[in-house]
Amino acid sequence: MPKVALLNQTGSQVGEIELNESVFGIEVNQHVLFEAIVMQRASLRQGTHKVKGRSEVRGGGRKPWRQKGTGRARQGSIRSPQWRGGGTVFGPTPRSYSYKLPKKVRRLAIKSALSSKVVEENILVLESLNFDAPKTKEFKSVLGGLSVEKKALIVTADLDENVALSARNIPGVTVVTADGINVLDVVNHDKLIMTKAAVEKVEEVLA
Repeated sequence: MPKVALLNQTGSQVGEIELNESVFGIEVNQHVLFEAIVMQRASLRQGTHKVKGRSEVRGGGRKPWRQKGTGRARQGSIRSPQWRGGGTVFGPTPRSYSYKLPKKVRRLAIKSALSSKVVEENILVLESLNFDAPKTKEFKSVLGGLSVEKKALIVTADLDENVALSARNIPGVTVVTADGINVLDVVNHDKLIMTKAAVEKVEEVLA
């Protein structure tokens, strides 16, 4: 079983914690990780693109000239696609790009993401993370004590308003609950910082 140091808020080691091997110690599946990230990024697309077809552009109600006898090609509307100002053929319309992967694949992806952080030694486990009031300065001092200089994902067991508000204005720092942990966030941040309670909750769900 992988073991990591258990730290307090000041960054001092207070013990060790054994991580569940079936969650934090599996062989990283790069292909499944890639598929999960593509799925999440596709789901983030707004899909609000829109062009007008020939039935939506303004004008073109009257036939521009009679059908026969002019020597010109027959035309039914000045808003046909071949005309300047005409409608667009097969243009984009609002749609959702989201799709779902099988449940087993999604579970394997998040396990692979968590295991990759253990392999890279980029996971930190805190005994607890509490603030009496929202204080960005205090949160920065916690990150300083943990030697976190780049992007960090903070995972708490449950929603803690003081923690969320304290971290909100720090660039590169994201706070999620154990229920909301996802592949894209884990991979996109350099450090993964979890509370002991969050680790237990994640293991309970994924083990």
